[in-house]
Amino acid sequence: MQVTRATDYAVRIMVELAGLPPGDKAQLNELIESTGVRGSFLSKVVQRLVHAGMVSSHRGTRGGFSMRVSGEEVTLLDVIEAIEGPTQMNLCLASGPSCERKSWCGAHPVWQKAQSAFVQELSSVTIAHLAMVSKVNLAKQQASANQP
Repeated sequence: MQVTRATDYAVRIMVELAGLPPGDKAQLNELIESTGVRGSFLSKVVQRLVHAGMVSSHRGTRGGFSMRVSGEEVTLLDVIEAIEGPTQMNLCLASGPSCERKSWCGAHPVWQKAQSAFVQELSSVTIAHLAMVSKVNLAKQQASANQP
């Protein structure tokens, strides 16, 4: 199981926006440079985040993109589901008659447990936390690069 490139980029974009001072906006070219995402693809991903209500788009010469809600209110799971849709590791985990075998299948409880752990971990991490960790790690990397 692997997240799509769009999801990876959405996380990068959200972390970048959450790292901005409150009220600041990032212009498209700044996001392209800071995230390493191609412009055409970045625009598509940002529009999905706008549609999900996580990002605001501001037009005009002083426009750009900003967080619509605090990075403390958005989890990694929220971003993943904004791009990928509801998280479901296996078809049998859907409610209702998704699999005729789930009442007796030995693998079903394992899938449930894995799904629960996956969702719990991803929902325990906020985008604000990821932005803070990224800033600290970048500062450490830059400091070590400047060491003789």
